[in-house]
Amino acid sequence: MIHTVKSGETLGQISRDYRTPMESIILANPSINPNVIYPGQAIIIPGFPPPDSLPYQIDVSINNRTLRLLKDGVLQKQYPIAVGRILFTTPVGQFIIVNKEPNPGGPFGTMWMSLSKEHYGIHGTNDPSSIGKAVSKGCIRMHNRDVEELSKIVPIGTSVTIHP
Repeated sequence: MIHTVKSGETLGQISRDYRTPMESIILANPSINPNVIYPGQAIIIPGFPPPDSLPYQIDVSINNRTLRLLKDGVLQKQYPIAVGRILFTTPVGQFIIVNKEPNPGGPFGTMWMSLSKEHYGIHGTNDPSSIGKAVSKGCIRMHNRDVEELSKIVPIGTSVTIHP
């Protein structure tokens, strides 16, 4: 998996975003200076397949409050979601799924899938009436049955595009 450094990112933050030890990233990038990274720089993140080698992609529309599952670019299914509220907006950009945790407890419902942005994920909910609304702290909420179905289909490393 190749990560392209964005403005303001640090290697420490990239390490946390991908839940990958900094030492592993440095070993995978022997020419990198961990104290000097720059926007546009390509950094190998070990342990993840290249997203374009996987058949599935996830497309999230914040404004439409929908998550679309694509396989080889063809729509397979569309799900209703909840997104971040005004002070806790859902991040826009290109991410991957870095891990999955069944039954995380609390407001996260029956499944949590972490995104490659620390503290953000796609998860179930203990409040199904919130689906379709802008009410979360930036995460993407789904009905429990939907996130369970999705998590069984998509592998770790699946590309997630979030846009307005």
